[in-house]
Order: sequence, then C-alpha cells, then structure tokens
Amino acid sequence: MTSPVRLALLGCGTVGQEVVRLLHEQSADLAARIGAPLEIAGIAVRRLGRDRGDLPVDEELFTTDALGLIKRDDVDVVIEVVGGIEPARSWLVEALHAGKSVVTANKALLAEDGVALHEAAAEGGGDLYYEASVAGAIPLLRPLRESLHGDRINRVTGIVNGTTNFILSAMDATGAGFAEALDEATALGYAEADPTADIEGFDAAAKAAILASLAFHTRVGAADVHREGITEVTAADVASAQAMGCTIKLLCIAARGVDPTGRETVSVRVHPAMIPRSHPLASVGDAFNAVFVEADAAGQLMFYGQGAGGAPTASAVLGDVVAVSRNRLAGVRAASESSYADLAVRPMGEALTRYHVSLDVADRPGVLASVAGVFARHDVSIATVRQGSAGGSPGRDGAELVIVTHVAPDAALAATVDELRGLEIVRSVTSVLRVEGDA
Repeated sequence: MTSPVRLALLGCGTVGQEVVRLLHEQSADLAARIGAPLEIAGIAVRRLGRDRGDLPVDEELFTTDALGLIKRDDVDVVIEVVGGIEPARSWLVEALHAGKSVVTANKALLAEDGVALHEAAAEGGGDLYYEASVAGAIPLLRPLRESLHGDRINRVTGIVNGTTNFILSAMDATGAGFAEALDEATALGYAEADPTADIEGFDAAAKAAILASLAFHTRVGAADVHREGITEVTAADVASAQAMGCTIKLLCIAARGVDPTGRETVSVRVHPAMIPRSHPLASVGDAFNAVFVEADAAGQLMFYGQGAGGAPTASAVLGDVVAVSRNRLAGVRAASESSYADLAVRPMGEALTRYHVSLDVADRPGVLASVAGVFARHDVSIATVRQGSAGGSPGRDGAELVIVTHVAPDAALAATVDELRGLEIVRSVTSVLRVEGDA
C-alpha cells in the first residue's frame, strides 16, 4: 500500500452522509481496488454542531471553510455534493486549477457551466468525474463517455426524474389528478417541499444537457434544452393515453437530425409525452429512472435503476472516487471533454414529433372537414381521428374530436393548434400532448 489518497468532502447532507458511511464500511475493499487507502481530510458544512446521527467520523474534521479545505496541500480529491451554482463553481474551479481531481453530483452546475469546469480540469491536469449527476446509481455516463466511444449514438430517450415519474405512474394506476398524485409523492418523501425543479422540468433539462453533450460530442447547456413540465397533465389526458394503449412519461429526448439546409444538428428537449405500453420505458414505474440509447453498431441499449436517494447516489460518487484515485496513483488522467463535433442545437420548432390533440367542437355537419382543412394548410398529416360526445357525456351538446398526427415539425404542429383555437366551431382545445414511439 502507498500513501493514502486524501479526500475533501463538500457537503454532508443526505448524500454526503452516505458517502462517509460507505467510505467507512468498505474501507478495506476500496483500498484493495485502488492500491491505497482513502482518508477523509476534511468535511465542509454550512453549520457546525448539527446532529448527523452516528456518523463514523471525527468531529474535528468538520469545517465551515470550504475554500480553505480545498486549498490544503494534503488534499488529492475533492468530492462536491452541495449542489447549486455558486459557491460550488468557484470551489471546483479552484480545486481543478490546483491539479486536484473532482468528483461531483452537481447536474445544475454541469449544465450551466460545464465548459468552465472542463477547461479548468484541462489546465490543472486533474480528473473531472460526474457519474452521480444523472440517474443516481445507474452506470450511464461512463458508458456514454467510454464504452460507446467507438460507436455513433443517434438518440437518447430517458426518464431521468424520479419525482415526476412517481406522479405520472400514480395517475396512470389510480386515475388520480395531478394535485392528488403530487400530494402523495410529497407525503412519501419523493417530492421536495418545493417541487418546482422537478415538476417544471428543470432537473430533467439539466440532465438532458449532460447526456446530449456526452452522446453527441457537442457542448449543450441548460439554455439549449426545450423544457416543459407536467403540471398541465390531467387525469383526462392519462385516460386518453390509456385508450390509445399508451402511458404518459416526462421524457428527455436528445437526437441527431438534419436541419432544412442539410446540416447535421442535435435536438434536445424535455416534455411530457405519450408512449406505447410496448416501449421499454413505459414499464418504468414509481421513482425509478431509465435511459434508452440507440446507436449504429450497438443497437438499442437500456439502462435502468434507482435514479435518486442518498445511498444510490453515493454509490455512483464512490465509483468515481475509485476511478480518479487510481488515475492519480498511476500518474495519468482520464480523457478530457469530447466536443469535437460541435453540432448546432436545433430549435424546438424544427424537432420532428407527433401531436395528440383533443377538441371540444360544435356538433354539426362539416366540422370534421373544417378541422382537417386546418391540418392540411400546415402540411400536417392526420394519422387517426376518434369522435365522441363532448367530455364523454352522451346527450351533452357538442362533440369531442381526438386527433393523432403523423410526424411533422413541432412548429407546424403548434401553428395548427393555434389556428384551431381560433375556429368558431372549436369551443376549446382541451388537451395537447406529444406522442413518441410507434403509438
């Protein structure tokens, strides 16, 4: 055994505490895998003296001076599980410039300013690993960055937020409305007291940016991702999806494509969508995550597992710690950021998708022809039409039209819906959802 690899841990909340426990419980195995023991040099926290249970660590290791801890000469690896943009960005840039290796779970920072972190790592000569930033314990980023590096990835579709997946799964299973399902998720601890980042799609959009950057060798930031949340999904939408043999999921979708000029581009988006129950992602329930990758040579690959939680996330963190520690002992560093492709990010309006549109219309002759004419004017082809009484209530004045389109640019589909809203015969557009897969 050589000298210990010394670790600075930034943050000691749910994930940080699990990191400490695993370092203690698995110390012998980790040392054998690395070729040197791991030692905690210090733990930076916001408040000293806070009750952290029976954490197996000396209280003297805790400090509120994160920057001072990072700058210490005896620190080799910095582990960041604090989250947020600042001061985490300043801390990690400082560590990387000093040649220390960094392991982080901070998806918001990576999506916001991953470029600065990668550049600092290249300048300082340390490693930057972030497996825990997307999909918790699921080994996903390393396969994209390394295992599939010899292949061409064409599309990545994923469920990467456990809170929204739990909510939509509950709505599908019980017929509950959004508010009721959110209350259940909160009561069970799946949703935060302020669930905005989850239900409005911000969390999934940050993860989508990271996945797209790795899959397509292109710098993609959070601002490049089209984002929609699930707050507008209703029990009626879920019932309509069930009638089509589908379910609704909040999907992150990153795909290669070609813009109108023939230039290769990427499209990155997060939004709720109907998918057929035969799709591998349809059976992913509760708070689990899954990512479906489509590549030229490897074909279709599925990564599935626990996407959040203290222990699963700590598992991914420690996997990265082992990797960067072994690199340091060997005097090497991992391959740096791969952004050679530098593909343009296509605007949402050019993304190809399908729409499911529900209309409350007047019940009189010629309505269907008028509605179909609107789709035709925007070069949107209709795949199926289903007609019934308005609201599904026989005898009520009016009718319901449910239309599913063929694939078309999102801008054309959106323009079609806007024109439908202005028709005198359309009393309301009651639902608009995208459809993915072969539904």
